[in-house]
Amino acid sequence: MTTVRPAKPLDRSIVEGPLARAVWMLAWPTMLQNLIGGLQGMVDHALVGHFVGYTGNAAIGVAIQIFIVVIVFVMSVFSGMGILVARFAGANDPEKVNRTVYQAFLAAVALWGLLLAPLGWVLAPSLLGVVNASPEVRAQALPFLRIMFVGSLGMLLFFMVSGALRAAGDARTPLRLGVLLTVLNIACNVAFITGLGPLPRLGTAGAAVGTTVASLLLTGVTGYLLFSGRLPVTWHRGMDWRPDWSVLRALFRFGLPTGVQGIAMNVAGVLLLRFIGSLAQSAQAQAAYAVSYTELFSFITWTSVGLMSAAATVAGQNLGARRPERSVHGVHVAAGLGLALAATIGVLFLTIPRALLALFGMTDPVVVGLGTQLLGFLSVSGLFVTVALTYTGGLQGTGDTRSPLYISIASQIVVPLGLCTLFQATRGLRPADIWTAILLGHMTRCALSVLRFRQGKWRSIRVEMEAARSR
Repeated sequence: MTTVRPAKPLDRSIVEGPLARAVWMLAWPTMLQNLIGGLQGMVDHALVGHFVGYTGNAAIGVAIQIFIVVIVFVMSVFSGMGILVARFAGANDPEKVNRTVYQAFLAAVALWGLLLAPLGWVLAPSLLGVVNASPEVRAQALPFLRIMFVGSLGMLLFFMVSGALRAAGDARTPLRLGVLLTVLNIACNVAFITGLGPLPRLGTAGAAVGTTVASLLLTGVTGYLLFSGRLPVTWHRGMDWRPDWSVLRALFRFGLPTGVQGIAMNVAGVLLLRFIGSLAQSAQAQAAYAVSYTELFSFITWTSVGLMSAAATVAGQNLGARRPERSVHGVHVAAGLGLALAATIGVLFLTIPRALLALFGMTDPVVVGLGTQLLGFLSVSGLFVTVALTYTGGLQGTGDTRSPLYISIASQIVVPLGLCTLFQATRGLRPADIWTAILLGHMTRCALSVLRFRQGKWRSIRVEMEAARSR
């Protein structure tokens, strides 16, 4: 008879205790993890900016945008996993929590091996052509992008475990894992970008190599923890290791709309890069966009994503515990926290933009001017983004993953790309036109997300799983 070490019990304070405390308990570790993890991207951009120049910054910005578009489809199974885990955790059913996470692992490995790695390598040159990257930027971006696709398995597994634990109510373990990953990332990226010691100086490609090595090292740690019995999610030798098609269908049923939503949003980002690439000073504009939007604006999106995750967990667990009013209140609390944080960061964008850009080696006058202009728009845009994301978390956490998809198509594709197309066709496109289109898209997303959540149709969504099979 197989001995199974007892798992850490599920945290019931999310469905029974004070909501403000529950939201903050879930949000702050994720926000801190995102901020610390963001240091990796900043180190990459700073090192590449100093060792390669602004073409290296533009290459990373362009390649990462493309990479996210593709990888978000694979990660959609984790969105479905989070919905199921939160609902089963709210119902205090740890056995279903464990089954769900393992099936998400099988799906992620299969999608990586069959789609992400092989197709990413082959299609990388064509994908770079879509964004109108200049020849010097494309030369830097191609090896970076190919390495990221092939070496993405460790990153996928990190996101899987982190998402499962947060949905189960444990946000501190993902923080610890995220800090370890960031330390490994920074060490490996410094080594491979600069050619530390006997290692080759790989420049822009070194950032991708370092990320791959660091995430694979972390995979061993996460595997040990899953089998240790120290987490609310536990795997053990006596569990059923076969694919469970009822769970896999549920993962894709809830996850695919979120994946398509992510693809839609990031395709819009890629197409915005194409518009930026059509400007007279395209390389400088792409570098300003990469630093101001991809890196500095991330201080707002990192915190907002942490609150979105907290809102999703609180809403999903309380719906699972049949307490929908607590779901509503939890999302309101998360949105209020997000507004306060976004306003604080926005003030910095307005008061010290040149100092912030200088951190990334941005000294070219044209790049600095464009970056400062964009930060002004983003200081306002952040207020709408954080509210949109928290209400999106409330919708997705309760199982309504289709509404955010339709909202994203309207707000992230139709509005900004339509405006850019209109400006380009009528009087010629200017950088400020693109920044305006981004702002209006975020405003639209905020309004639609709040209205949809307040309709309350998510209250009737059911999540079911077939009984566990006998061995």
